[in-house]
Amino acid sequence: MNDRLDALTSWHADWSGLRVVVLGLSVTGFSAADTLAELGADVLVVTEKADEEYARLLPVIGATLHTAPLAAVPAELLAHAPELIVASPGFGPSHPVIAWALEAGVPLWGDVELGWRVRDKVLRSDGTPADWILITGTNGKTTTTQLTATMLRAAGRRAAPCGNIGVPVLDAIRDPGGFDALVVELSSHQLWYLSLQAGPERLSPLASVCLNLAEDHLEWHGSFAAYRDAKAQVYDSTRVACVYNKADEATRRMVEDAEVVEGARAIGFDLGVPGPSDVGVVEGILVDRAFLADRATSALEITTLAELAEAGLTAPHIVSNILAATALARAAGASPAAIREALRGFRLDAHRIEVVARAGGITWVDDSKATNPHAAASSLSAFPGAIWVVGGLLKGVDISGLVAARGPATKAVIVIGVERAPLTAAFARHAPDVPLFEVDHAETEDVMARVVELARRIARDGDVVLLAPAAASFDQFSSYADRGRAFARAVRDEIERDAGGGHDADAPRDRP
Repeated sequence: MNDRLDALTSWHADWSGLRVVVLGLSVTGFSAADTLAELGADVLVVTEKADEEYARLLPVIGATLHTAPLAAVPAELLAHAPELIVASPGFGPSHPVIAWALEAGVPLWGDVELGWRVRDKVLRSDGTPADWILITGTNGKTTTTQLTATMLRAAGRRAAPCGNIGVPVLDAIRDPGGFDALVVELSSHQLWYLSLQAGPERLSPLASVCLNLAEDHLEWHGSFAAYRDAKAQVYDSTRVACVYNKADEATRRMVEDAEVVEGARAIGFDLGVPGPSDVGVVEGILVDRAFLADRATSALEITTLAELAEAGLTAPHIVSNILAATALARAAGASPAAIREALRGFRLDAHRIEVVARAGGITWVDDSKATNPHAAASSLSAFPGAIWVVGGLLKGVDISGLVAARGPATKAVIVIGVERAPLTAAFARHAPDVPLFEVDHAETEDVMARVVELARRIARDGDVVLLAPAAASFDQFSSYADRGRAFARAVRDEIERDAGGGHDADAPRDRP
């Protein structure tokens, strides 16, 4: 069985009749099923719930759907006798089907492994597949992926941001126009599946980065060590540049331990003065001391903090993302002039330190995408003294470290979500003097309306109200974007009430 898979290293190999089970029918699962069906494989999709549109399309593409609870391995899956299982990223190592496959010796791939093997569907003008650039980290992956792709496009290269960013790798590979480079955002889940692979056809990117490392997704991986080991996979077999965060020792150790292609270089980044193989900041100027011949004594100017300020890109963690993306783009041949031009037009995504309103002297900031403590810490460092809206699903992460480090400097805290107890306990222990309010979703129909009402009572001229939840959103909202939109909508409604006389501006407001 493995002998056949070993030979399947090209879109043009013989995939016909290969019995494959695809687990999950999200956007990633469908892209895998669609790809395998196009290749001629015998595809059975197994999922607990199916999106109506995807379910309707499966028979059209030639795949079979089985929907059932997956607390145990379904008989239909066993009857298919799969030669390969391709799992969507949501299926963790302890899931019954994954545990069965590991024990039974059925090969397990993610969509990224499949994508690497069929990457030659559309070739570049020189007859080679697109270069891959891999990006992971606890925080900043999407921004850095978008930045890198934007820089490469400004340099005249067709670059596709894909992977965990929302566009599946397999969809980018099958784009008939083709690309020069795929800039692939990878979650720790996707990297865990990649860690199961070995051999000469293992994914080998041109450049790679782990931006930072902090506790996250422990309920999926089972331990911080396992999460760290998954993240470290991003560097294995890198050919040109392993980019790491000089301010995060864990990323340096990952590079030191990685099995890379001979000649690959370690390139550091941080907000300080760069060494001869780094990118960094000197007197307000972002510079490259890594990709030039005379790097021992010289540096190339990329841009300035003043120029970044014009685009709203000066938060420290965003500058770090820019430096990481610069290193990746330079490794792929982008010029400093192209990078500078790309940055002039770059804007952050919605729900990433997005100012949704300024009114009555109060600034309302939506960083709903800060879904873990590391991301929230970055937001709080950008807005010291903010009124902090925090809470949701903590994903097994200990929140006390964040509260101890950042909580005492906040003006007040408003706690939302179903897992409020760890947060309230952490504030009682580490920041007892900070006024704290809880919003119980069981007692209020509109969580964010209540949040904004409380914040409006507390805030004074010059204050910032910061939504940086440090937690996932699925307890109360459909996504971090849904959570951010609800916050922005509640802010706008509050401002409209103020403008219409719904509040007496001269009346004293309730105090904690």
